[in-house]
Amino acid sequence: MICVSIGRGRHKQVILEHRHLVEQGAELVELRLDYIRRNVNFKRLLTDRPCPVVATCRRARDGGKWGGTEEQRLMMLRAAIADGVDYVDLEDDVADKIPRYGSTKRIISRHNFEETPDDLQELHKHLASLDADIVKIATLAHNTHDYLRILRLVRDSTVPTIGIAMGEIGVPTRILAGKFGSPFSYATFHHERALAPGQLSFEQMNGMYDYDSINSETEVFGVIADPVGHSLSPAIHNAAFRDQQMNRVYVPFRVPRESLKEFIAECPELGVRGLSVTIPHKEAVIPLLTDVDPAARAIGAVNTIIFDGDKRIGYNTDQKAAMETLALAAARDPQSDWLKDRVVLLLGAGGVAMAIGEGLKKAGARLVIASRTFERADQLAKRLESEAIPWDKRHDVKAQILINGTPVGMHPNVDESPYDASAMDRQMIVFDTVYNPEQTLLVKMARERGCRSITGVDMFIHQAALQFALFTGSQAPQQVMREKVIEMIGAARR
Repeated sequence: MICVSIGRGRHKQVILEHRHLVEQGAELVELRLDYIRRNVNFKRLLTDRPCPVVATCRRARDGGKWGGTEEQRLMMLRAAIADGVDYVDLEDDVADKIPRYGSTKRIISRHNFEETPDDLQELHKHLASLDADIVKIATLAHNTHDYLRILRLVRDSTVPTIGIAMGEIGVPTRILAGKFGSPFSYATFHHERALAPGQLSFEQMNGMYDYDSINSETEVFGVIADPVGHSLSPAIHNAAFRDQQMNRVYVPFRVPRESLKEFIAECPELGVRGLSVTIPHKEAVIPLLTDVDPAARAIGAVNTIIFDGDKRIGYNTDQKAAMETLALAAARDPQSDWLKDRVVLLLGAGGVAMAIGEGLKKAGARLVIASRTFERADQLAKRLESEAIPWDKRHDVKAQILINGTPVGMHPNVDESPYDASAMDRQMIVFDTVYNPEQTLLVKMARERGCRSITGVDMFIHQAALQFALFTGSQAPQQVMREKVIEMIGAARR
């Protein structure tokens, strides 16, 4: 169950949001009394309430907005209980000042906005001793091990426990709470009105992650990156899991470089069965794996990990996706030698360019690499036994295929292009790996010049479909994934 926090200044706004949330499927809401600017009228808030409520009034030191005296705050919480609120959330230092009354259940909580302390077990024991129906511990996560300790606490507790690791690193505790046995998880009314660090919206928890379907048997997948909040992968993979009626969830894991080794080792305890890997971990993760697919080994980068018992197997779907997408656009058989001796200008020398370049080399293409940093282009060219040229010489190459592996043209810099339209030949195939927006300036110019073009969405969906197959052993619903990508790109730009 998801508890949706409502923090508004007027009674009317609170009531309207409460009703709206229930219409959208909410089963429990938290009324943040510290946000209400006038004297709280509980009869108005609670009479004919459309679903159960949690009454909470937070002091500033607990992350709230309460501006009155402490005695006024305690009187308000007692009044909420007397008027029959379903749950009341009490900090541990005042729990003994507010006795149990009627059928109101007591949530005894502690918030720590600085760290996840070492003494979680002792803290939990203390909170449970204060006549708690539910224990709630919310701490700030500094690394991935912090949120694993929080989830362990939830899983192993005999008293119903809500454990939240706050901040972006701790987001998985909010999504996986139900898998580890938490009675509910918290969300906010809207993603732009988070009331705690790392809090997701009800729409995200319900729509993207299908939170109420997550249980102890749910298999966990995800993407590791730093940062990770921009990733579209959770949206498309969860849409695919839902379409195929699979008991799986795909989670964004923000993993700092210094936490990578520990995180990979702890994935089995989190229930993780597979991961997508992106910046900055594609190369750094390789020494942590037990097996690496030969194609990924040749590229020197992994973008997919499968956990199989004690094995951690690395793959790279970027190369295969790029080659198959390119062949499809050219109406060629991916297994044929159609690329042999074709001149390909590859812009960029990063992870995507590396994977595509390796595929082009194996296909026999004549590869020319240009990067805004010549040293990087030269390094990649030597590795691929190809030619590197300065960035300002890229238009001199008589290329039959142009591939953009740089971020030039990516949102919000949509008016930029890594290549001039005047240098395009109508016989050229233009492939832009940027997928947000789908119709980049480079793609638009290519179409105006009569060139065949490939968008980053084409490749993104293709590589995600290959990952989905590795994750599940099933064919991906590519149309569902494509529709979700387009929807998310459009939403992000509004």
